[in-house]
Amino acid sequence: MNLLPRTTEELSSVDYWESFFRKRGEKAFEWYGDYHSLCGVLHKYIKTRDQVLVVGCGNSELSEQLYDVGYRQLTNIDISETVVSHMNQRNAERRPDLTFQVLDATQTGFEDGSYQVVLDKGTLDAMASEKEGVLATNMLTEIARVLAVGGRYVCVTLAQENVVRLGVEFFAKAGWAVRLHCMTKEQDEDSSESTFALPVFVLVCTKFRQPPPFAVLEMCLGEDGAPKRHAAVPEILAAVKDRQTYALLRQKLQKGTDSGSSPALTLCHTATGRPRYTLTVQDSPPSAKVPRLNQFAIFIVPQGRESDWLYGSAEGRVQLAASANFKRLVIASMHRDQEYQDMQAIQSELSPMVMELAPPGMPANQQVPFLSVGGDVGWRQVVGRGVSALTGEYTVEDVRGDGGHLYRRLVFLKNDQLVQSESRLCTHNAKPSAARKKKNKRKANPSASEAPPPNAAPDASSAMAIDHSVLCCSHHEVMVAGMAMLGLNPSGNSDQLISVLLVGLGGGGLAQFLHDFVPSSRVDVVELDPAVLDLAQTWFGFKTSERLNVTLADGLAHITSLQSQGGHAYDVIVFDVDSKDPSLGMSCPPPAFVEKALLEKVFSLLTARGVFMLNLVCRDSSLRQQVMTTVRGVFPRVYSRPIEGEVNDILFCLKEAAAAAAGGQDKEKSKDPKDSTSGGAAVPTAELKKAAKSLQAAMRAHSQGAPSSPHLDIAALLEELRIA
Repeated sequence: MNLLPRTTEELSSVDYWESFFRKRGEKAFEWYGDYHSLCGVLHKYIKTRDQVLVVGCGNSELSEQLYDVGYRQLTNIDISETVVSHMNQRNAERRPDLTFQVLDATQTGFEDGSYQVVLDKGTLDAMASEKEGVLATNMLTEIARVLAVGGRYVCVTLAQENVVRLGVEFFAKAGWAVRLHCMTKEQDEDSSESTFALPVFVLVCTKFRQPPPFAVLEMCLGEDGAPKRHAAVPEILAAVKDRQTYALLRQKLQKGTDSGSSPALTLCHTATGRPRYTLTVQDSPPSAKVPRLNQFAIFIVPQGRESDWLYGSAEGRVQLAASANFKRLVIASMHRDQEYQDMQAIQSELSPMVMELAPPGMPANQQVPFLSVGGDVGWRQVVGRGVSALTGEYTVEDVRGDGGHLYRRLVFLKNDQLVQSESRLCTHNAKPSAARKKKNKRKANPSASEAPPPNAAPDASSAMAIDHSVLCCSHHEVMVAGMAMLGLNPSGNSDQLISVLLVGLGGGGLAQFLHDFVPSSRVDVVELDPAVLDLAQTWFGFKTSERLNVTLADGLAHITSLQSQGGHAYDVIVFDVDSKDPSLGMSCPPPAFVEKALLEKVFSLLTARGVFMLNLVCRDSSLRQQVMTTVRGVFPRVYSRPIEGEVNDILFCLKEAAAAAAGGQDKEKSKDPKDSTSGGAAVPTAELKKAAKSLQAAMRAHSQGAPSSPHLDIAALLEELRIA
């Protein structure tokens, strides 16, 4: 029997509802839940003494149930004569004071200010389906007229975007207080009528005599949740959408997910509304041999480690889930600017929510283990914040990583799962002053948030510094190893000055390393963002010198300027700059940096032995092929070195192909099986090993007497080199 409309426009049709209720007969139709699921919030805003107008009452039992618990001043209206006649007959004896009238909610004829409450259960949703929302606006105008000062419009709604926007904007513009309750109680899953995956909301709008000087827009979770204030209409609408997204995700997870997808949701602190946990769901593939009892587990990522490859990348999460070997693994990451007491407290906090994400078919009494790394919640301390005019807000934070080492990270909050720059921290012991000793005595028992992390964080007598001898990014290590390619050119002089142009500063780790540990190097850096240079100097120990200079300029314009001026030449030019447009399939570099015209300028700026190094991060295979074709069209020899476990490919583009010929001859002599790639193209292995050994020795000699020395194996880093 067809009881639901074929199109949403039918919901505002008198003929549709006449037909609906004739077919429905005496059986009540409860839109969005019954009295028992709504009574908590209804009793909160409707008093038994209030004059209540129920618009679009239909044959719902809600008014009857309200009447039975003491609400005797209810006036019910509907546009359907059929349902009004039926409801009057049904209640004539048991509820003689409960009245039902055939009236249009847009033109009721009631006096101004004659009601304290207007109750609407699904009527706004039905009216808003009419084009442009004219009928709904007319109804809201009529509701505003018949409500007294201090009166409330209480609307039960699914809060579809067009509906909730219309209602919230209408009353906010009129200067009313607007509050939305997201009802978290589940509907009866056994009912064939519980077809709504979206949560039910209750919109409560209160009429003021004089509009307040600021918008009153609030959101509550459940009937008793603390209200969260929002500054503007778009903000509260976004909060509604977040709750709806979560509900749809739950429905999807109840049916099972594709192991190739990783749906995620963010849980916010109830009181503050700030993000507290991100939950990512990773299912095992159907072919996986999972033990019968391994249905579901929660993995707690140590705070500060959420951007690690194992937890922050799709590939890493698949590997983590395979290692854990559960049917479904929920990976829980903690957010910055939140306090976490211990693992037990986290488990208690997460348990009620994560159980809603259990896989379909899991037994009700199934034990769900919480997994972690060493049972430790991790450690993170935000040491600096700032705002870049180009990139927005950023944070500088110290975290504890593998092996108990401390790291300093730069994170731009527009993409807070990506670490922009990272440096290893080291401890320099210093004798504490008398004042500090006295202060430490008074602070003998630090709180959990102030306590240093076990076996890692500095004590009160220690000062932290950047360890410039450690490159935390694998692609930076490969780029440094690639400097050995300067030795492939027979005309090159290993003792001459090495000039480097680096586009993109970040935290300054790569530039500082080249300056400190690569002998005879002169490094020119081009950085677009002044804020990046400032934070590199302030937080990452970056220092300029006669051999290390920074130019604040657009990298594209700077290269064009150098090429047009003439007289400039570099042995190495490095592009290590990311794209700010997340919609592109290539996150590094921006597309303009790999256009043929610019690459030709780079080519002309290289010395005869020169090498152009490009950090390429591209998930779009066709776009990557276009980039490779362009690069090969400019440079006679291009090598590629993929970064294990990452999308990065480091391209080494030689200005002269003389080394390739030497490498081909050398291949005949060495017969080394590593001298070819899977495609059989030759790589000058022996010559490259010789050059790598020379660079290694030079770096070792250069760092003698220094506080620390790099631990790079140049030859090993170049073993996976191949012809691109």
